[in-house]
Parts: sequence; C-alpha cells; structure tokens
Amino acid sequence: MTLLQIMPDTAPGTVLLRTRDRAGIAARLRGCGVGFTRWPLRGTVTADTGSAEVLARYRAEIDALCRKEGLNVVDAVQLLPTGSPDWAEKAAAARKAFLEEHRHAEDEVRFFTHGRGCFYLHVEQHVYAVVCEAGDLLSVPAGTLHWFDMGPRPDFAAIRFFREEEGWVGDFSGSPIAQRFPRLDALLGEAA
Repeated sequence: MTLLQIMPDTAPGTVLLRTRDRAGIAARLRGCGVGFTRWPLRGTVTADTGSAEVLARYRAEIDALCRKEGLNVVDAVQLLPTGSPDWAEKAAAARKAFLEEHRHAEDEVRFFTHGRGCFYLHVEQHVYAVVCEAGDLLSVPAGTLHWFDMGPRPDFAAIRFFREEEGWVGDFSGSPIAQRFPRLDALLGEAA
C-alpha cells in the first residue's frame, strides 16, 4: 500500500510522519510542489507483457497528461523477477544505479503499472520517503534532489514521462545522504 514517511535530513531514525492515507499523502506532497494522484489499473503486467501493450492500455490517460504538461517522451520500463541466471545481477546493478541522490533538469513523472518502488525526496531539511504502488502517479519537480529504491528483489513496471529524450539523465549531488536512510524493505518491515 502507498506510504509516506517524513524524516529530518539529519536524523533518519526520527519519524515525523508515517501515513498510508492517500489524501493526506497528496496534501503533504502538494505542499512541496510534488504531484501525487491515482489512475485506475488496466490489467496485470507480467514478464510477457510488452511495453507497447502497457502503453496502449493507458493511452487515453497518457495523451491527456502529455497535452496538459507538455510532455513529449513516454516509455514503459519494467524489472520483474525472471528465472534467468543473470537476473539477480542485473537487478542489483539497476537498483544501485538509482540509490544515489540526484536531480533532473525537468520534472520526473512516473506512473506505476505494477509492483512498487520508493522515491526519497530531499526537500528543504526533510526526506520524504514515498512508497508508490501500482496505480500511483508521482510528479517530482525539476531540480528536486531525490533517489529511488526498487527493493532488494525488484518487481515493478512503470510508465515514465519527460519533455526531452535527455530528461531522465541524473545530475548527481555527490552527497552520501541516501546511504543513511532506511531502504524500501526496511520502511515496509520486510527482511532484505
């Protein structure tokens, strides 16, 4: 289930707020300029579900959001457990790539079609850990410092939106802050 946990950026063990109330989450995030809403889910996503099929399922919502926000680049990404021998290695590499604090030159908009992941938003003197699940649409404003954890066993699919092809390229801060905060599995009380 969707979760928001707010912590001081200097005290990761101090929880200022922890809630699963979606309306409350949306209101708190709106106060930081972050958009949060829900879209209805349309079918399940498996390893056999191609990107084109996922995009076709949400074509009406995609087109409406692109018109409203001036978004031009849309793709579907997924990292689902497979039986391949190199899956664990690929998953670990993918997870590591996003676990460092960075920002983007434009808004990062993501709709989860399957599974879950956690965006950590470093806003002013706080870290907002937002666990998104299937059906959640999150819009992180350009320049917002953040990192993303897909968990020790990634299992998610998402539609990503940007204005330009290079919009997804991260500008890394070099700060070690992300290493001090609880990972997705710890936030949810799961064993790694």
